[in-house]
Amino acid sequence: MKRKISSIGLNVFLLVLGLVTVYPFIWMLSSSFKQNKEIMALEQHLLPQQFIIENYINMNAHFNFIRFFGNSLLITLVTTVLVLYTSTICGFVLSKYKFKGRDLLFGFVLSTMMIPWCVTIIPKYSMIQAFGWMDSYAALIIPAAFSGFGIFMMKQHIASIPDEIIEAARIDGANEFYIFHKIIFPMAKNGISSIAIFQFLWAWEDYLWPYLVINSQEKQLLAVGLKMFNGQYSTDYGALFAATTISIIPVLIIYLFFQKRFIAGIAASAVKG
Repeated sequence: MKRKISSIGLNVFLLVLGLVTVYPFIWMLSSSFKQNKEIMALEQHLLPQQFIIENYINMNAHFNFIRFFGNSLLITLVTTVLVLYTSTICGFVLSKYKFKGRDLLFGFVLSTMMIPWCVTIIPKYSMIQAFGWMDSYAALIIPAAFSGFGIFMMKQHIASIPDEIIEAARIDGANEFYIFHKIIFPMAKNGISSIAIFQFLWAWEDYLWPYLVINSQEKQLLAVGLKMFNGQYSTDYGALFAATTISIIPVLIIYLFFQKRFIAGIAASAVKG
């Protein structure tokens, strides 16, 4: 009986917590169909009193939403793919190869996770200037190609893959290139999926770094572009809510697509092999 009551109480708590979490997104979606005067009114309603779709049409009047959306999608996909590949291959080397300095190298990777991002931003900015990458996609892609967190997660995940499988492949004549792409990569799908979600979210929502290194409006990303809705004297909140609503669609798609593998990947990576 006590267990049943505890279960009901926990379910009610999680339901309330879920509603509190989802409610702002519901409000944003609803507000994207409201007039600005209704959004700014003292008396607020969840559902629009007058349903309009002009906000989705007028958002292009503030900036080229399609161009910014495309830029963000391109940069996010490229950096996510690079991080997945580099994290997996580094995790494979650090977990399945024994060489002098391996633990020291892995310790260096872990140290990059402990240094605050605000400390490394100045050296990264100086590097971008020195290589002449300012106002280019290289400034967004190359610094994000390696992830200490991704390498750590993939090392933990790949360590759980039995060594006997790799040894059997080597006995059959498979080279290391074949073993990585045909055996390790498919067997690490759960870990790869979890890293994909994290990296996609970080790249898609990044604001400060694109703001610092990209000067051309045609190359700018969506997170920075949304700032353009803030006018000098007023803000078109309806169009801002409409653009923000569309901007979260790729995130929802990625999470829904990788949801099951994400949970399995986190669970597997938490177990030391």
